[in-house]
Amino acid sequence: MKQELEALQPVLLKTAEDTNALLKKIAADRKEAETTRALVEKEEAVANVKAIEAKDIKDDCESELAVAMPMLESALAALDTLTKADITEVKAMKNPPKPVKIVMEACCIMKEVKSKRIPDPNKPGAKIEDFWGPAQQMLADTQFLPSLKDFDKDNINPKIIEKIRPYLLLPEFVPDVVQKASKAAYGLCCWVRAMESYDRVAKVVAPKKAKLAAAEAEFKELQTALAAKKAMLQEVQAKLEKLQEKLNIMEGKKALLEAEVNNCQKKLGRAEKLIGGLGGEKVRWNAVGDELGKVYINLTGDVLLASGYIAYLGPVTLSYREHLLKKWGATCNERNIPSSPTFKLATVLGSPATIRDWVIDGLPNDSFSIDNGIIIHNSRRWPLLIDPQGQANKWIKVIE
Repeated sequence: MKQELEALQPVLLKTAEDTNALLKKIAADRKEAETTRALVEKEEAVANVKAIEAKDIKDDCESELAVAMPMLESALAALDTLTKADITEVKAMKNPPKPVKIVMEACCIMKEVKSKRIPDPNKPGAKIEDFWGPAQQMLADTQFLPSLKDFDKDNINPKIIEKIRPYLLLPEFVPDVVQKASKAAYGLCCWVRAMESYDRVAKVVAPKKAKLAAAEAEFKELQTALAAKKAMLQEVQAKLEKLQEKLNIMEGKKALLEAEVNNCQKKLGRAEKLIGGLGGEKVRWNAVGDELGKVYINLTGDVLLASGYIAYLGPVTLSYREHLLKKWGATCNERNIPSSPTFKLATVLGSPATIRDWVIDGLPNDSFSIDNGIIIHNSRRWPLLIDPQGQANKWIKVIE
């Protein structure tokens, strides 16, 4: 056990050192993970703020556009109701009503169709700018209506809008008034008004869109950086979990070794106590050893005397038995046969436990009766018992 304990001690120390080193490693990695987690949480908070800002800007843009979009959609829907016959009707007008003429002028300005200088009918010799002729040519184009639907409303020239706005104030440019003059002109009037309204809103929304694009770009950049930090944190946490698993295994091994060492120490302590407690028995064991040595030397003569006792001394009295035993002992000494100085049959062939059981079963507790019991126990034939008091009869019935 001492050798086992000595062999376990270095292993336990090595395991404890490895466990402590791993604990330090885990503490450092845990600190790194906490730092990374704090950084991730900080950047995530910033990203969330940016996301909220971008959403607010987007909502603001959408609310601004919500004002112009219904008008634009309504105008496009009005254009969808126009047919080739409606356009032909306007184009065929020789002397169009003023509302129709104003609407066509506005359309020419929006489409950047130049006017023509014609003689002023009210002032001979003077000339005026006229849009009706160019308007008729514009209406003759088969792609006129599709061009209105596909009009680049996000990039209208500011000078065009500046020229259009005075028309919006004219009473003849009111959609309800124009509708009474011409269905086609009504749709074109609504389209011009929708383009101006959209442009007006777009001018307000454009900076906000730019700001939204910048905010979304910044948010995307933050999200990219945050994803990288989260991946790093996940990697550190995975590493930390593996180290923790390894630590749990090593701590289990350490606990097992400590339990084994503790068990060895307890066993060793109990063994030392047992050896110490048995130290007082050494004298008795030595005496018993010496006695057994003498018995071994005298065994030949004692067995010879015991054989003779059983074979010949059963029928004789106690005194005669003792006389013959002394004579046989002297003969053994003369012939150099070692034997005990004082021969006793119970010592050579008797068992203290068996003799105690016989006494309990009714055998008289004297040397003569005990020797007779040994003779009966070691005889090959049933002996004849002289038993006037019936003690032997009672004893035999109990043991048999």
